[in-house]
Amino acid sequence: MLGCRSKLSQTIKRKKNKSKSRNKTTNRTVSKTRNSISKKQESRYEEEYEEEEEEEDTEGGFSLKTSAAPSHTHGVQPLGNLYLYPGSVNSRNTGLGNLQTLTDELVLDILGLLGATHLGVLATVSKSLYVFTNHEPLWRNLVLESLNNGFLYNGSWKSTYIAAYCPSFDVSSIGVSGLRVRDFYSDYLFQSWLCANLEMKPEWLERDNIIRRKGISVEEFVLNFEEPNKPVLLEGCMDNWVAYEKWDRDYLVQLCGDVKFSVGPVEMKLEEYFRYSDQAREERPLYLFDPKFAEKVPKLGLEYEVPVYFQEDLFSVLGHERPDYRWIIIGPAGSGSSFHIDPNSTSAWNAVIKGSKKWVLFPPDLIPPGVHPSPDGAEVACPVSIIEWFMNFYITTKTWKKKPIECICKAGEVIFVPNGWWHLVINLEESIAITQNYASRRNLLNVMDFLKRPNAHTLVSGTRDRVNLYDKFKNAIETSRPGTIDELVQKAEEKKAQQKKLSFWDSVTDSKVGAFKFSF
Repeated sequence: MLGCRSKLSQTIKRKKNKSKSRNKTTNRTVSKTRNSISKKQESRYEEEYEEEEEEEDTEGGFSLKTSAAPSHTHGVQPLGNLYLYPGSVNSRNTGLGNLQTLTDELVLDILGLLGATHLGVLATVSKSLYVFTNHEPLWRNLVLESLNNGFLYNGSWKSTYIAAYCPSFDVSSIGVSGLRVRDFYSDYLFQSWLCANLEMKPEWLERDNIIRRKGISVEEFVLNFEEPNKPVLLEGCMDNWVAYEKWDRDYLVQLCGDVKFSVGPVEMKLEEYFRYSDQAREERPLYLFDPKFAEKVPKLGLEYEVPVYFQEDLFSVLGHERPDYRWIIIGPAGSGSSFHIDPNSTSAWNAVIKGSKKWVLFPPDLIPPGVHPSPDGAEVACPVSIIEWFMNFYITTKTWKKKPIECICKAGEVIFVPNGWWHLVINLEESIAITQNYASRRNLLNVMDFLKRPNAHTLVSGTRDRVNLYDKFKNAIETSRPGTIDELVQKAEEKKAQQKKLSFWDSVTDSKVGAFKFSF
């Protein structure tokens, strides 16, 4: 947990600087006399400690969201803080007994196998188990697994679960803060809270090196961006959209009414989702990401139009059998998508209607730091949250010779994401967007190669018929556009041969010694 350890080093430096700059009349060392501190002194100590935390965040360049609590819900501190107070004993260990040898992640994995009743019982065993069993992601999983037809969020996932299954119980008596446990140190639990409450650092938003264009022709887009497979941010594509003018929270709630949309593993009405997004403060906020929005509410599909640059969409030859290709995306600040490559080797465009998004893109041959794809590309291991990636890995890209493409895409702007590019997206504020994936002639052969891979049935997404998609797509293209595939294959072979063909000087130069060579 690099973020927590860096906070420790910042704390130590700050304490040294303070001792040099001014005399301290208050001794905050917590040692053998800690048990004799009066309640008044103890209260003063806690207030001063929280003030130090706030100073520490500012000096380290971190700042908490204005709506965030000043410290962890149950008083959990980063493990490094334990070394600042030699007399302290980590109550995490004393409360776990023989289980203290297990990592925090393993303890939570075991607790994740239990139901709500057993978690409630364990919470009464010790202060340590109280903290672990009240870890919000445990209750989030219980809600999402059992209330997949929607839920009413009640300030915390535990309160939400109890309100759903015990309606007569006054969940307001639970409170969102709960019991605060002294001397509980855990990097894992603290960083989960920290990632949920941190604002994006200004230095994470500074780099803006994407090419921006406005009013270019389709030919120019194809020549300079689609064929060379380069990202670009396009302006002015949405000026005539009804969606750009009308789509906001109130309009969508009124238009969609009781229609439910896909939010992770559950279905929710927009009104329910906005209730959640207004209250939730978590590391990985739920993201509304629905591929059937235009079928559910046809008017939504009529209030935007595909920009002229992306209107050649060859997957359309499959009609209703085509894989999922368009989504409405809604989410609060902090929500987004961790590093991934778009499905089925397609390219994509993403149009921001409301809000703004931070994009980080890496070319196909450059895997982002902290991201570990499996050899067959079927799975990708990456940090738990987007903020965690920025905290622990973003800084490493500054020293790379080949840097990622970055930008902030604002309302009214459209970004083109070429096929094969890794990308991460985080909402900087509540955002509404439309995105579509497509295959044009420039990308058709890549898509065909992807669909006929031996393990295509594990890689293809957005369709029930993963096994036969290649044959269906190829036959549909040959029927509707005869000769297209053969023509593209021939052009690709000619281009490949041209690249291999040596010039006169290449043919007479020995590349190993840099001198001429002659043949007789």
